[in-house]
Amino acid sequence: MTRIPEKIIKASFHLSVWTIEQFHDMKVYEDKVNALRHFAAGTLGKDVAGCLDKNNLKLVPGYESHDLKHVLLDYKMTPVDEIRMQAFMIGNGNISIPSIAIFIYGFLLLPHKWNQFFEDFKLGLFSTSIKTWTMEHFADRQTKELREQVLNTKQEVDVMKRVAIMGSFSAIIVGLFGMLYCLPYLFSPKLEDLVGAGFPFVGGAILFASGLISLSMQRNQKAAGHNSSYKTCVVGQVV
Repeated sequence: MTRIPEKIIKASFHLSVWTIEQFHDMKVYEDKVNALRHFAAGTLGKDVAGCLDKNNLKLVPGYESHDLKHVLLDYKMTPVDEIRMQAFMIGNGNISIPSIAIFIYGFLLLPHKWNQFFEDFKLGLFSTSIKTWTMEHFADRQTKELREQVLNTKQEVDVMKRVAIMGSFSAIIVGLFGMLYCLPYLFSPKLEDLVGAGFPFVGGAILFASGLISLSMQRNQKAAGHNSSYKTCVVGQVV
């Protein structure tokens, strides 16, 4: 029984990747992988190319750093490890609608792995942030050294801030899903369908709007903090 959810996740990922590939010139990404193959043994670039070749995969357009993180964090190219990596990355600060959506999808399909996901989340929470790491900047570095740097360098984090951001994205996703699920019933000629779907639809809309407002407020606070720091630096230089 546990294999069925994993097959569903795997099929969903393959469909998503195939869809993305239809809108891009894959020759460009094949050339990128070929360039990675020429890096020295033990480097992140070489290891990423080897991982892709071993699993008969290609770079996903727009998601090149995704494969970097798989290799860097030593998560395999399997459905379970994909969700585990998303749990790590959410804890690590890489909080976005795709990452939250993928994690929720896997979280619901793999309840027997919840404890493992929580451990991966905690590991990411206190590891060095890699959400901005790119292949261009780290392809020539040794994979083992980078892995040690990330996983064995503990950092202080504002846990509540990350939880707030996760909550905002989760509200957006759940609210949108609720609205889309209820939408067909709003066109039903039956009064009971309209009433039964109307209230959840409104609730979903409230969740969606609340998530957007909360996320906007958090980003405005972050921008204000950056502006304040910049002004402080400028004043200090003038003085």
